[in-house]
Amino acid sequence: MNRDVIEIGCDHGGYELKLHILEHLRKREFEYHDVGTDSTEIVRYPLYAEQVAGAISRKEASRGILICSTGIGMSIIANRFPGVRASLCTSTYMAKMTRAHNDSNLLCLGGKVTGVFHAIDILDAWLDGRYEGGRHDISLGLIAQMEGNLCQGVCS
Repeated sequence: MNRDVIEIGCDHGGYELKLHILEHLRKREFEYHDVGTDSTEIVRYPLYAEQVAGAISRKEASRGILICSTGIGMSIIANRFPGVRASLCTSTYMAKMTRAHNDSNLLCLGGKVTGVFHAIDILDAWLDGRYEGGRHDISLGLIAQMEGNLCQGVCS
């Protein structure tokens, strides 16, 4: 898998928005790998979150997008994967800041709560945002340390 390809997945609640996101990614000439779903038939969001977040965690992809009805379920499961910093964004400011301060590598969106034009603005802010580093490296280091402890079963 090419690390520059954006992994994208959704459940039935995010399918309609995903179609608009895919069209926008094509216009901006971003490559993507769509793991599904491919309709509004009811499916279970953790199955799609696992595919996208898993690819990022295994370093097969550097970025991903997950969409469900609210984005909440996708963000809950995605953030359980080591190395994944999934951010549920409902504004362009949130998208800009999560890239700048958290080096977010997975964007979660709500297909039933965020309009298409707003979602595209959020996506562009996230895609174009850059990690600032510096003082934010301390927090990301702490996250990595805690993640390592949790993965080894060490709890304080």
